[in-house]
Amino acid sequence: MATAFDRREFLGASLSALLVPELSWPVTPADELLGLVPFVEEGGSPLGTLIEGSHLGRLVVDLKKLTKDKLVTPNEEFFIRTRYPDGLHHEGPWELAVRGHVREEKSLRLADLLGDVEPMGTQLLECSGNSKRREFGLLSSAEWSGIPIRKVLDRMHPNAKATRLLVVGHDEHSDFRTPRGKGASWIFTFDQLERAGAYLATAMNAQPLPRDHGEPVRLMMPNWYGCTCIKWVHELALVDDDAPSTAQMREFSSRTHQDGVPEMARDFIPATMDQTGTAVRVEKWRSGEELVYRVWGLLWGGERTTDDVRIQFRDDLPAEPLESYDHRVNNSWTLWSHTWRPKEPGRYVITLSVDDPTIRTRRLDRGYYARQIDIA
Repeated sequence: MATAFDRREFLGASLSALLVPELSWPVTPADELLGLVPFVEEGGSPLGTLIEGSHLGRLVVDLKKLTKDKLVTPNEEFFIRTRYPDGLHHEGPWELAVRGHVREEKSLRLADLLGDVEPMGTQLLECSGNSKRREFGLLSSAEWSGIPIRKVLDRMHPNAKATRLLVVGHDEHSDFRTPRGKGASWIFTFDQLERAGAYLATAMNAQPLPRDHGEPVRLMMPNWYGCTCIKWVHELALVDDDAPSTAQMREFSSRTHQDGVPEMARDFIPATMDQTGTAVRVEKWRSGEELVYRVWGLLWGGERTTDDVRIQFRDDLPAEPLESYDHRVNNSWTLWSHTWRPKEPGRYVITLSVDDPTIRTRRLDRGYYARQIDIA
């Protein structure tokens, strides 16, 4: 059932941006948007409201407000999974401690690296624990700038034993809910860093990195889950293949599709996001004498683009090709739409699939991003 509150808010903010040429039926002055159909059996966290706390601080994005003209998330609206550590009281120039299998342990001043900053384009970030509880709103996309990690590695002067990079960020929170030790860190092979195009981010949407997003520097691993994109980076260590996995790697092992909880970093598979997607908004229209529903959603993740995405509205209904989308990128998200005319009232479950067995879709395969609506 459409809600009056959503309809007023939606019409006032973004209706003009929604009317794109890909509609399978032309919008005329006689067509009327009746409102939004809410998703059911999900939610619990407030959307678009900053939740106080340090480790427990959150900001969840209201994805139903996305339009074709608002696909870059403003800094103040970008999701937050963990806020600035309340135990971090830094003074003076920011430095990165360099240790491990290097010719000489030392510190790199961040200011001395800024000459290597490059624009990195628009890239998406998703929390590995993104879920229905938060209406999948731990997901955002921004334009980033940063220092390519290969340039940082060159300054570290690795020795012959070095095969991996350990990235460590500040984690001094007073409100941990879990007993794990302090320290947010992840270990990557050099090949993983190179293939991902990893960099130390220093700016977001042409502004210095915001406080809650890692000020002054964070790691970005494009197309890897957010738990690997360490914030407030202060230490870089070169390690070898016998390095144990870190507490953070073990904590997020199930969310990053690992086989159990590996004790050794070498046994972790890359924490990359598969091709996936979900519905974010269902509009109810009156078009002439009929009711028409228009479903909007997002695609993200994966290693290559595809035109084989399909949508299904219930297990007993056939999947059909997704109607309107232009999938050109994997590191950011793609907005799609689909016109739907349900034949009867009832509960519907909106799921996506990819009709290409060569594209891995682990979360889609288990219905992780399925969303339910009731048609009255």
